[in-house]
Amino acid sequence: MAFSISALVLFGLLLTLLMRYRALGAGAALVALLFGFYLARSSAAPSVDQIMSALRDAIPAK
Repeated sequence: MAFSISALVLFGLLLTLLMRYRALGAGAALVALLFGFYLARSSAAPSVDQIMSALRDAIPAK
């Protein structure tokens, strides 16, 4: 669960930075937000979670 919260914060900050530097407009940010919301509620959510866990495990810890 700690990784999920950290990923949520990381992606939230990334989305905020993209909007701040005008690399992403408000409409595109809304689409990205809604896509993430509906993806989390879909049957694909466990697969996405497994992929993110595999990526986390592939990164060497210091």
